[in-house]
Amino acid sequence: MTAQLHLNLFIYPDGHHEAAWRRPESQPERITDITYYQELAQRAEAAKFDAVFFADGPALADNIRYAARGGLEPITKMTAIAAATERIGVIGTSSTTYNEPYNLARQFASLDHLSNGRVGWNIVTTSSAAAAHNFGLDAHPAHAQRYERAEEFLDVVTKLWDSWEDDAVLADRASGIYADTDKIHRIDHEGPHFSVAGPLNAPRSPQGRPVYVQAGSSEDGRAFAARWAEAIFTAHQTLENAREFYADIKSRARSQGRDPRQLKVLPGISPFIASTAAEARALEEEFNDLTQPAYSLRQLSNLVGVDLTAYDLDGPFPTEVVAPVGERAFHSRSQLVLDIVARENPTIRQLCHRLAGARGHRVVAGTPVDVADTMQEWAENGAADGFNVMPPWLPGGIEVFIEEVVPILRRRGLFRSEYTGRTLRDHLGLDRPDSQYAPRPASIQKETA
Repeated sequence: MTAQLHLNLFIYPDGHHEAAWRRPESQPERITDITYYQELAQRAEAAKFDAVFFADGPALADNIRYAARGGLEPITKMTAIAAATERIGVIGTSSTTYNEPYNLARQFASLDHLSNGRVGWNIVTTSSAAAAHNFGLDAHPAHAQRYERAEEFLDVVTKLWDSWEDDAVLADRASGIYADTDKIHRIDHEGPHFSVAGPLNAPRSPQGRPVYVQAGSSEDGRAFAARWAEAIFTAHQTLENAREFYADIKSRARSQGRDPRQLKVLPGISPFIASTAAEARALEEEFNDLTQPAYSLRQLSNLVGVDLTAYDLDGPFPTEVVAPVGERAFHSRSQLVLDIVARENPTIRQLCHRLAGARGHRVVAGTPVDVADTMQEWAENGAADGFNVMPPWLPGGIEVFIEEVVPILRRRGLFRSEYTGRTLRDHLGLDRPDSQYAPRPASIQKETA
């Protein structure tokens, strides 16, 4: 029997289709209104989703002329959502390239306390070169350098989150002792990028550590995920590619001595839903007809690392100008684009439309049963443990998914009707980690002696 799916609502300001904000049913005027995000999270919580998910980047999107962007800072937004909900997880993005470990560790630990254990951290190294100039750097660090820093960053924040043992706080009024200082540990980290004494100035949070979420699919990204990630957000167009990634990442986790079941693979899915498949395809075309070629071309150019503005929109995609695999800055997503070209031979305009719905994630246009069938097929064939649901527009896109698709998944035994736990780790079926500074049981010490 297929295990129950994990479902996150990926909240992109106005929806994931690049032209969503132009539709009359969207609400771009509310992308800086916190009640908008609270309402979306409450809808997802009522449907028993595992979490809501937020992307972020520390630079203004270069296509702000044509896209409703410029949202709220994630920690602030997540805190407000945690206050307006009770059970749903809240996953936010923060960069290891443009943050310091101590501040980030403190922010996410505080939010895990405030939410009673419902927080996840989407770990990114930041791909946008524009971010460098916002942080006093002359140039954006190279891909390999960013991942090298990220490895040490994760080592430091993990030590900080573990620096208080679970039972360090005594609060013993009779003796006057609040904390057992023998159970609060300096980390004394010294490395090539960071020097951090510790400990963290907050007790260990309800989940021990926030859930580690990661989205890179490059070779560096896969190696990083195998070591650290507990949930992976990934983009695939075909079942075959999704199965390859799933098997590879689980195998890599096993080779790191990890239980592969403690790493959840969650591809993105962006559904256009209607009563018939023809109506759903027509709905998708209505969105595509609203795309701005200048925006779409810039998006495609960014994905493949080549300026395509001089090429004929209705001509073939020039695969010969894309750099060889080892030379590409964004290998995983550019390869996804090239795979589409090889399979479908689209014009540049058709390719732009193909990617407009979800930036390379799987777009399904069909009936509620079609969408549920796709999700079940991927789960049953070793391609997914669940999905990041990416509605083409908001709020209507998630409302129709909840009303039409979720009941089908429940009837098939693929999704919960009620929460059975309270923390995000509970929802995802992840173990609560022990502090690395806590004494190990004698039996374990003997086994490893």
